[in-house]
Amino acid sequence: MTGLSVIGSGYVGLVWACCMADRGHQVVISERDREKLRLLNEGKLPFYEPCLEGLMSRALAKARLSFTSETCEAVANSEISFIAVGTPSIRLGGMNLSQIKSASVDVGRALRETKFYHIVVVRSSVTPGTTTNLIKPTLERTSGKRVGRDFGLAVQPEFLREGSAIRDVLNPDRIVIGACDKRAGNRLRRFYRAFYSHKVPPLLEVSPTCAEMIKLASNAFLAARVSFINEIANICERLEDVDVVDVATGMGLDRRIGSAYFNAGLEFGGSCLPKDLRLLIAKSKQLGHSPLLLEAILRANDLQLLQALRIVKEELGTLSGKRITILGLAFKPGTDDIREAPSLRLIEHLLELGAKITVYDPVATQKASQILGNKVSYANSLHTSLRNADCCILATEWPDFKRLKPEKFVSLMRVPVLVDGRRVYSPKKYMDRLRYRTIGLGSRRR
Repeated sequence: MTGLSVIGSGYVGLVWACCMADRGHQVVISERDREKLRLLNEGKLPFYEPCLEGLMSRALAKARLSFTSETCEAVANSEISFIAVGTPSIRLGGMNLSQIKSASVDVGRALRETKFYHIVVVRSSVTPGTTTNLIKPTLERTSGKRVGRDFGLAVQPEFLREGSAIRDVLNPDRIVIGACDKRAGNRLRRFYRAFYSHKVPPLLEVSPTCAEMIKLASNAFLAARVSFINEIANICERLEDVDVVDVATGMGLDRRIGSAYFNAGLEFGGSCLPKDLRLLIAKSKQLGHSPLLLEAILRANDLQLLQALRIVKEELGTLSGKRITILGLAFKPGTDDIREAPSLRLIEHLLELGAKITVYDPVATQKASQILGNKVSYANSLHTSLRNADCCILATEWPDFKRLKPEKFVSLMRVPVLVDGRRVYSPKKYMDRLRYRTIGLGSRRR
Protein backbone atom coordinates (compact mmCIF):
# COMPACT_ATOMS: atom_id res chain seq x y z
CA MET A 1 0.00 0.00 0.00
CA THR A 2 1.28 3.44 -0.98
CA GLY A 3 0.23 6.73 0.58
CA LEU A 4 -1.09 9.03 -2.16
CA SER A 5 -2.31 12.61 -2.21
CA VAL A 6 -4.42 14.17 -4.96
CA ILE A 7 -4.54 17.94 -5.35
CA GLY A 8 -7.95 18.81 -6.77
CA SER A 9 -11.27 16.95 -6.62
CA GLY A 10 -12.45 17.65 -10.12
CA TYR A 11 -13.29 14.97 -12.63
CA VAL A 12 -9.74 13.69 -13.10
CA GLY A 13 -8.67 13.93 -9.47
CA LEU A 14 -11.72 12.38 -7.80
CA VAL A 15 -12.08 9.44 -10.20
CA TRP A 16 -8.36 8.72 -9.94
CA ALA A 17 -8.38 8.95 -6.13
CA CYS A 18 -11.40 6.67 -5.71
CA CYS A 19 -9.92 4.02 -8.02
CA MET A 20 -6.58 4.12 -6.20
CA ALA A 21 -8.30 3.85 -2.79
CA ASP A 22 -10.53 1.01 -3.96
CA ARG A 23 -7.41 -0.94 -4.92
CA GLY A 24 -5.95 -0.63 -1.42
CA HIS A 25 -3.94 2.60 -1.39
CA GLN A 26 -4.36 5.25 1.29
CA VAL A 27 -5.49 8.42 -0.46
CA VAL A 28 -6.11 11.95 0.76
CA ILE A 29 -7.63 14.60 -1.50
CA SER A 30 -6.80 18.27 -1.05
CA GLU A 31 -9.60 20.60 -2.13
CA ARG A 32 -9.78 24.38 -1.57
CA ASP A 33 -13.40 24.83 -2.64
CA ARG A 34 -15.38 24.73 0.61
CA GLU A 35 -18.66 23.69 -1.03
CA LYS A 36 -17.00 20.78 -2.83
CA LEU A 37 -15.24 19.80 0.37
CA ARG A 38 -18.54 19.84 2.27
CA LEU A 39 -20.19 17.58 -0.32
CA LEU A 40 -17.29 15.15 -0.33
CA ASN A 41 -17.20 14.89 3.45
CA GLU A 42 -20.92 14.10 3.32
CA GLY A 43 -20.20 11.31 0.83
CA LYS A 44 -21.76 13.19 -2.08
CA LEU A 45 -20.33 13.73 -5.55
CA PRO A 46 -19.92 17.21 -7.09
CA PHE A 47 -20.61 15.71 -10.56
CA TYR A 48 -22.19 12.62 -12.10
CA GLU A 49 -20.14 9.63 -13.22
CA PRO A 50 -21.55 6.08 -13.42
CA CYS A 51 -20.56 3.83 -10.47
CA LEU A 52 -18.36 6.51 -8.87
CA GLU A 53 -20.65 7.13 -5.90
CA GLY A 54 -20.51 3.47 -4.91
CA LEU A 55 -16.74 3.38 -5.37
CA MET A 56 -16.27 6.44 -3.16
CA SER A 57 -18.64 5.09 -0.49
CA ARG A 58 -16.72 1.82 -0.35
CA ALA A 59 -13.39 3.63 -0.01
CA LEU A 60 -14.75 5.87 2.76
CA ALA A 61 -16.21 2.89 4.62
CA LYS A 62 -12.79 1.22 4.60
CA ALA A 63 -11.12 4.46 5.73
CA ARG A 64 -8.88 4.52 2.65
CA LEU A 65 -10.08 7.90 1.38
CA SER A 66 -10.16 11.24 3.19
CA PHE A 67 -10.48 14.93 2.33
CA THR A 68 -8.74 18.06 3.56
CA SER A 69 -8.38 21.71 2.66
CA GLU A 70 -4.70 21.66 3.63
CA THR A 71 -2.37 20.68 0.79
CA CYS A 72 0.65 20.61 3.08
CA GLU A 73 -1.08 18.05 5.28
CA ALA A 74 -2.00 15.91 2.29
CA VAL A 75 1.51 15.93 0.84
CA ALA A 76 3.16 15.29 4.21
CA ASN A 77 1.13 12.10 4.66
CA SER A 78 1.89 10.65 1.23
CA GLU A 79 4.70 9.34 -0.94
CA ILE A 80 3.33 10.44 -4.32
CA SER A 81 1.29 13.58 -4.99
CA PHE A 82 -0.87 13.96 -8.09
CA ILE A 83 -1.72 17.48 -9.24
CA ALA A 84 -5.15 17.35 -10.88
CA VAL A 85 -6.47 20.91 -10.69
CA GLY A 86 -8.45 22.63 -13.43
CA THR A 87 -6.84 24.40 -16.38
CA PRO A 88 -9.78 26.26 -17.99
CA SER A 89 -9.59 27.87 -21.40
CA ILE A 90 -9.15 31.59 -21.89
CA ARG A 91 -9.55 33.79 -24.96
CA LEU A 92 -7.74 32.96 -28.19
CA GLY A 93 -7.23 29.32 -27.22
CA GLY A 94 -4.97 29.91 -24.25
CA MET A 95 -5.11 28.26 -20.86
CA ASN A 96 -5.57 29.66 -17.36
CA LEU A 97 -2.73 28.14 -15.35
CA SER A 98 -3.42 29.99 -12.10
CA GLN A 99 -4.63 26.85 -10.32
CA ILE A 100 -1.57 24.91 -11.51
CA LYS A 101 0.74 27.64 -10.24
CA SER A 102 -1.10 27.85 -6.91
CA ALA A 103 -1.01 24.08 -6.45
CA SER A 104 2.70 24.04 -7.28
CA VAL A 105 3.35 26.69 -4.62
CA ASP A 106 1.38 24.71 -2.02
CA VAL A 107 3.10 21.43 -2.88
CA GLY A 108 6.50 23.15 -2.87
CA ARG A 109 5.91 24.53 0.62
CA ALA A 110 4.96 21.06 1.79
CA LEU A 111 8.09 19.56 0.22
CA ARG A 112 10.20 22.01 2.22
CA GLU A 113 9.21 20.09 5.36
CA THR A 114 9.51 16.52 4.03
CA LYS A 115 12.49 14.43 5.05
CA PHE A 116 12.19 11.82 2.33
CA TYR A 117 12.17 11.62 -1.48
CA HIS A 118 8.66 12.57 -2.67
CA ILE A 119 7.28 12.31 -6.23
CA VAL A 120 5.03 14.97 -7.74
CA VAL A 121 2.99 13.87 -10.77
CA VAL A 122 1.19 16.37 -13.02
CA ARG A 123 -2.13 14.94 -14.23
CA SER A 124 -3.77 18.19 -15.31
CA SER A 125 -3.85 18.94 -19.04
CA VAL A 126 -1.36 21.71 -19.71
CA THR A 127 0.39 23.49 -22.55
CA PRO A 128 3.53 21.66 -23.76
CA GLY A 129 6.45 22.98 -21.75
CA THR A 130 4.41 23.94 -18.67
CA THR A 131 5.94 21.35 -16.36
CA THR A 132 9.51 22.22 -17.33
CA ASN A 133 9.09 26.00 -17.53
CA LEU A 134 6.52 26.71 -14.78
CA ILE A 135 5.86 23.82 -12.41
CA LYS A 136 9.46 22.68 -11.93
CA PRO A 137 10.93 26.12 -11.11
CA THR A 138 7.96 26.94 -8.86
CA LEU A 139 8.39 23.71 -6.88
CA GLU A 140 12.14 24.25 -6.57
CA ARG A 141 11.81 27.88 -5.54
CA THR A 142 9.15 27.32 -2.88
CA SER A 143 10.66 24.11 -1.51
CA GLY A 144 14.30 25.16 -1.57
CA LYS A 145 15.05 21.72 -3.02
CA ARG A 146 16.05 20.33 -6.43
CA VAL A 147 14.26 17.94 -8.78
CA GLY A 148 16.13 14.67 -9.07
CA ARG A 149 18.21 15.22 -5.97
CA ASP A 150 15.54 15.90 -3.32
CA PHE A 151 12.22 15.08 -4.97
CA GLY A 152 10.86 13.65 -8.19
CA LEU A 153 8.68 15.27 -10.85
CA ALA A 154 6.80 13.71 -13.76
CA VAL A 155 3.94 14.29 -16.16
CA GLN A 156 1.32 11.59 -16.56
CA PRO A 157 -1.46 12.77 -18.90
CA GLU A 158 -4.94 11.38 -18.32
CA PHE A 159 -6.94 9.73 -21.10
CA LEU A 160 -10.28 9.35 -19.32
CA ARG A 161 -13.60 9.33 -21.15
CA GLU A 162 -16.48 10.80 -19.20
CA GLY A 163 -19.10 8.13 -18.68
CA SER A 164 -16.53 5.31 -18.62
CA ALA A 165 -13.77 6.89 -16.53
CA ILE A 166 -13.49 4.13 -13.93
CA ARG A 167 -13.01 1.53 -16.63
CA ASP A 168 -10.40 3.74 -18.28
CA VAL A 169 -8.42 4.03 -15.03
CA LEU A 170 -8.53 0.32 -14.30
CA ASN A 171 -7.98 -0.83 -17.89
CA PRO A 172 -6.05 1.89 -19.74
CA ASP A 173 -4.79 1.58 -23.31
CA ARG A 174 -1.42 2.94 -22.21
CA ILE A 175 0.36 4.87 -19.49
CA VAL A 176 2.57 7.74 -20.57
CA ILE A 177 5.23 8.91 -18.11
CA GLY A 178 7.22 12.05 -18.75
CA ALA A 179 9.71 12.03 -15.88
CA CYS A 180 12.04 14.94 -15.16
CA ASP A 181 14.43 12.60 -13.34
CA LYS A 182 15.31 8.93 -13.74
CA ARG A 183 14.52 8.02 -10.16
CA ALA A 184 10.94 9.28 -10.45
CA GLY A 185 10.46 7.41 -13.72
CA ASN A 186 11.71 4.14 -12.20
CA ARG A 187 9.54 4.55 -9.10
CA LEU A 188 6.38 5.25 -11.12
CA ARG A 189 7.08 2.33 -13.43
CA ARG A 190 7.28 -0.02 -10.43
CA PHE A 191 4.13 1.53 -8.94
CA TYR A 192 2.06 0.89 -12.07
CA ARG A 193 3.43 -2.57 -12.67
CA ALA A 194 2.31 -3.49 -9.17
CA PHE A 195 -1.06 -1.78 -9.56
CA TYR A 196 -1.81 -3.46 -12.89
CA SER A 197 -0.20 -6.76 -11.99
CA HIS A 198 -3.04 -8.71 -13.62
CA LYS A 199 -2.59 -6.92 -16.95
CA VAL A 200 0.11 -4.28 -17.23
CA PRO A 201 -0.70 -1.75 -20.00
CA PRO A 202 2.01 -0.49 -22.35
CA LEU A 203 4.26 1.94 -20.47
CA LEU A 204 5.77 4.71 -22.57
CA GLU A 205 8.51 6.85 -21.04
CA VAL A 206 9.20 10.18 -22.74
CA SER A 207 10.23 13.71 -21.84
CA PRO A 208 7.77 15.85 -19.82
CA THR A 209 7.03 18.10 -22.79
CA CYS A 210 6.50 15.10 -25.06
CA ALA A 211 4.02 13.63 -22.55
CA GLU A 212 2.10 16.93 -22.54
CA MET A 213 2.11 16.94 -26.35
CA ILE A 214 0.83 13.36 -26.55
CA LYS A 215 -2.28 14.37 -24.65
CA LEU A 216 -3.10 17.32 -26.92
CA ALA A 217 -2.23 15.46 -30.12
CA SER A 218 -4.43 12.52 -29.12
CA ASN A 219 -7.47 14.70 -28.59
CA ALA A 220 -6.78 16.67 -31.77
CA PHE A 221 -6.77 13.40 -33.74
CA LEU A 222 -10.05 12.25 -32.18
CA ALA A 223 -11.56 15.64 -33.05
CA ALA A 224 -10.31 15.20 -36.61
CA ARG A 225 -12.13 11.88 -36.94
CA VAL A 226 -15.40 13.41 -35.77
CA SER A 227 -15.13 16.39 -38.12
CA PHE A 228 -14.14 14.10 -40.98
CA ILE A 229 -17.14 11.77 -40.68
CA ASN A 230 -19.44 14.78 -40.24
CA GLU A 231 -18.08 16.21 -43.48
CA ILE A 232 -18.70 12.89 -45.21
CA ALA A 233 -22.24 12.88 -43.76
CA ASN A 234 -22.93 16.29 -45.27
CA ILE A 235 -21.88 14.96 -48.67
CA CYS A 236 -23.97 11.80 -48.26
CA GLU A 237 -27.09 13.89 -47.69
CA ARG A 238 -26.71 15.32 -51.18
CA LEU A 239 -26.45 11.91 -52.86
CA GLU A 240 -29.17 9.39 -53.66
CA ASP A 241 -29.52 6.21 -51.62
CA VAL A 242 -26.44 6.77 -49.46
CA ASP A 243 -26.34 6.59 -45.66
CA VAL A 244 -23.26 7.79 -43.79
CA VAL A 245 -23.79 4.99 -41.24
CA ASP A 246 -23.15 2.44 -44.00
CA VAL A 247 -20.20 4.46 -45.27
CA ALA A 248 -18.66 4.63 -41.80
CA THR A 249 -19.22 0.92 -41.25
CA GLY A 250 -17.53 0.06 -44.52
CA MET A 251 -14.60 2.32 -43.75
CA GLY A 252 -14.27 1.10 -40.17
CA LEU A 253 -13.80 -2.50 -41.24
CA ASP A 254 -10.42 -1.47 -42.60
CA ARG A 255 -7.99 -2.22 -39.77
CA ARG A 256 -5.99 0.86 -40.69
CA ILE A 257 -9.04 3.05 -40.03
CA GLY A 258 -11.20 1.42 -37.34
CA SER A 259 -14.62 2.55 -36.15
CA ALA A 260 -13.89 4.64 -33.02
CA TYR A 261 -15.12 8.28 -33.09
CA PHE A 262 -16.78 7.64 -36.43
CA ASN A 263 -20.39 8.49 -35.58
CA ALA A 264 -21.78 11.41 -37.55
CA GLY A 265 -23.92 13.89 -35.67
CA LEU A 266 -24.27 17.44 -34.41
CA GLU A 267 -20.66 18.23 -33.46
CA PHE A 268 -18.09 17.32 -30.84
CA GLY A 269 -18.20 19.09 -27.49
CA GLY A 270 -17.19 18.57 -23.88
CA SER A 271 -14.30 19.77 -21.79
CA CYS A 272 -11.46 18.10 -23.71
CA LEU A 273 -11.63 17.97 -27.51
CA PRO A 274 -12.53 21.63 -28.24
CA LYS A 275 -10.28 22.96 -25.49
CA ASP A 276 -7.23 20.86 -26.37
CA LEU A 277 -7.65 21.51 -30.09
CA ARG A 278 -7.75 25.28 -29.54
CA LEU A 279 -4.79 25.03 -27.18
CA LEU A 280 -2.72 23.15 -29.76
CA ILE A 281 -3.64 25.72 -32.41
CA ALA A 282 -2.61 28.58 -30.12
CA LYS A 283 0.66 26.87 -29.18
CA SER A 284 1.45 26.19 -32.84
CA LYS A 285 1.01 29.86 -33.73
CA GLN A 286 3.11 30.88 -30.73
CA LEU A 287 5.87 28.67 -32.14
CA GLY A 288 5.55 30.31 -35.56
CA HIS A 289 3.70 27.46 -37.28
CA SER A 290 0.39 27.88 -39.10
CA PRO A 291 -1.74 24.78 -38.22
CA LEU A 292 -3.98 24.73 -41.28
CA LEU A 293 -5.40 21.25 -40.70
CA LEU A 294 -6.15 21.84 -37.01
CA GLU A 295 -7.91 25.11 -37.81
CA ALA A 296 -9.99 23.37 -40.50
CA ILE A 297 -11.05 20.69 -38.01
CA LEU A 298 -12.27 23.33 -35.59
CA ARG A 299 -13.96 25.37 -38.30
CA ALA A 300 -15.78 22.31 -39.65
CA ASN A 301 -17.02 21.50 -36.17
CA ASP A 302 -18.27 25.03 -35.58
CA LEU A 303 -20.32 24.86 -38.78
CA GLN A 304 -21.73 21.35 -38.25
CA LEU A 305 -24.52 22.49 -35.96
CA LEU A 306 -25.96 24.51 -38.84
CA GLN A 307 -26.83 21.25 -40.58
CA ALA A 308 -29.35 20.42 -37.86
CA LEU A 309 -30.79 23.94 -38.00
CA ARG A 310 -31.16 23.64 -41.77
CA ILE A 311 -33.11 20.40 -41.39
CA VAL A 312 -35.44 21.91 -38.77
CA LYS A 313 -36.13 24.92 -41.00
CA GLU A 314 -36.87 22.66 -43.97
CA GLU A 315 -39.44 20.74 -41.93
CA LEU A 316 -41.10 23.60 -40.03
CA GLY A 317 -40.49 26.66 -42.18
CA THR A 318 -40.56 29.64 -39.85
CA LEU A 319 -39.60 28.74 -36.29
CA SER A 320 -41.27 31.68 -34.58
CA GLY A 321 -43.66 30.36 -31.92
CA LYS A 322 -42.92 26.70 -32.73
CA ARG A 323 -42.52 24.34 -29.76
CA ILE A 324 -39.27 22.40 -30.06
CA THR A 325 -38.14 19.69 -27.66
CA ILE A 326 -34.43 19.08 -27.08
CA LEU A 327 -33.70 15.58 -25.78
CA GLY A 328 -30.35 15.64 -24.01
CA LEU A 329 -28.29 18.49 -22.59
CA ALA A 330 -25.03 16.78 -21.56
CA PHE A 331 -22.39 16.72 -24.29
CA LYS A 332 -22.48 12.90 -24.20
CA PRO A 333 -24.38 10.19 -22.28
CA GLY A 334 -23.08 9.00 -18.92
CA THR A 335 -22.21 12.46 -17.58
CA ASP A 336 -23.80 15.71 -16.44
CA ASP A 337 -21.03 17.73 -18.10
CA ILE A 338 -22.47 20.50 -20.27
CA ARG A 339 -19.20 22.25 -21.09
CA GLU A 340 -19.32 23.16 -24.80
CA ALA A 341 -22.32 20.84 -25.22
CA PRO A 342 -23.85 21.05 -28.73
CA SER A 343 -27.31 21.26 -27.15
CA LEU A 344 -26.56 24.67 -25.61
CA ARG A 345 -25.41 26.23 -28.88
CA LEU A 346 -28.38 24.69 -30.67
CA ILE A 347 -30.80 26.11 -28.11
CA GLU A 348 -29.31 29.61 -28.45
CA HIS A 349 -29.76 29.51 -32.25
CA LEU A 350 -33.35 28.27 -31.95
CA LEU A 351 -34.23 30.94 -29.40
CA GLU A 352 -32.85 33.64 -31.69
CA LEU A 353 -35.24 32.35 -34.38
CA GLY A 354 -38.22 32.69 -32.04
CA ALA A 355 -38.76 29.04 -31.09
CA LYS A 356 -40.15 27.98 -27.71
CA ILE A 357 -37.84 25.37 -26.21
CA THR A 358 -38.53 22.50 -23.83
CA VAL A 359 -35.56 20.48 -22.62
CA TYR A 360 -35.07 17.16 -20.88
CA ASP A 361 -31.97 15.33 -19.67
CA PRO A 362 -31.82 12.53 -17.05
CA VAL A 363 -28.92 14.06 -15.09
CA ALA A 364 -27.73 17.37 -16.57
CA THR A 365 -30.80 19.58 -16.16
CA GLN A 366 -29.64 21.27 -12.95
CA LYS A 367 -26.27 22.32 -14.38
CA ALA A 368 -27.86 23.45 -17.64
CA SER A 369 -30.41 25.57 -15.78
CA GLN A 370 -27.57 27.62 -14.29
CA ILE A 371 -26.74 28.72 -17.84
CA LEU A 372 -30.12 28.72 -19.58
CA GLY A 373 -32.13 30.16 -16.70
CA ASN A 374 -35.76 30.84 -17.59
CA LYS A 375 -35.14 31.05 -21.33
CA VAL A 376 -36.42 27.45 -21.73
CA SER A 377 -38.93 25.13 -20.09
CA TYR A 378 -37.65 22.13 -18.14
CA ALA A 379 -39.58 18.86 -18.40
CA ASN A 380 -39.53 16.48 -15.45
CA SER A 381 -39.96 13.37 -17.59
CA LEU A 382 -39.19 12.13 -21.06
CA HIS A 383 -42.83 11.77 -22.07
CA THR A 384 -43.78 15.18 -20.67
CA SER A 385 -41.08 16.82 -22.76
CA LEU A 386 -42.66 15.55 -25.99
CA ARG A 387 -46.25 16.63 -25.36
CA ASN A 388 -47.59 19.05 -27.99
CA ALA A 389 -44.15 19.60 -29.54
CA ASP A 390 -43.84 20.62 -33.20
CA CYS A 391 -40.38 19.09 -33.46
CA CYS A 392 -38.04 16.96 -31.38
CA ILE A 393 -34.25 17.11 -31.73
CA LEU A 394 -32.24 14.29 -30.19
CA ALA A 395 -29.01 15.92 -28.97
CA THR A 396 -27.61 13.30 -26.56
CA GLU A 397 -27.86 9.55 -27.07
CA TRP A 398 -29.02 8.50 -23.61
CA PRO A 399 -30.20 4.84 -23.44
CA ASP A 400 -33.76 5.83 -22.47
CA PHE A 401 -34.00 7.95 -25.61
CA LYS A 402 -32.86 5.09 -27.81
CA ARG A 403 -35.75 2.95 -26.55
CA LEU A 404 -38.44 5.39 -27.72
CA LYS A 405 -40.71 3.81 -30.34
CA PRO A 406 -42.09 5.74 -33.35
CA GLU A 407 -45.66 5.55 -32.03
CA LYS A 408 -44.64 7.35 -28.84
CA PHE A 409 -43.55 10.41 -30.85
CA VAL A 410 -46.75 10.25 -32.90
CA SER A 411 -49.05 9.99 -29.87
CA LEU A 412 -47.42 12.74 -27.81
CA MET A 413 -46.26 15.37 -30.30
CA ARG A 414 -48.53 17.90 -31.99
CA VAL A 415 -46.49 17.55 -35.17
CA PRO A 416 -44.37 14.34 -35.22
CA VAL A 417 -41.12 15.73 -36.65
CA LEU A 418 -38.03 13.97 -35.29
CA VAL A 419 -34.50 15.21 -36.04
CA ASP A 420 -32.08 12.47 -35.02
CA GLY A 421 -28.89 14.38 -34.23
CA ARG A 422 -27.02 11.28 -33.05
CA ARG A 423 -28.09 8.59 -35.54
CA VAL A 424 -29.62 6.29 -32.93
CA TYR A 425 -32.83 5.32 -34.74
CA SER A 426 -33.45 3.10 -37.77
CA PRO A 427 -34.38 5.42 -40.67
CA LYS A 428 -36.59 2.82 -42.38
CA LYS A 429 -38.52 2.01 -39.21
CA TYR A 430 -39.09 5.62 -38.21
CA MET A 431 -39.66 7.16 -41.64
CA ASP A 432 -42.66 4.88 -42.14
CA ARG A 433 -44.41 6.35 -39.08
CA LEU A 434 -43.38 10.00 -38.78
CA ARG A 435 -41.42 12.82 -40.37
CA TYR A 436 -37.95 11.57 -39.59
CA ARG A 437 -34.84 13.50 -40.56
CA THR A 438 -31.24 12.88 -39.68
CA ILE A 439 -27.69 13.82 -40.57
CA GLY A 440 -25.95 11.96 -43.38
CA LEU A 441 -28.97 10.26 -44.97
CA GLY A 442 -29.27 10.52 -48.75
CA SER A 443 -32.45 11.77 -50.42
CA ARG A 444 -33.92 8.51 -51.70
CA ARG A 445 -34.09 7.02 -48.21
CA ARG A 446 -36.28 9.81 -46.85
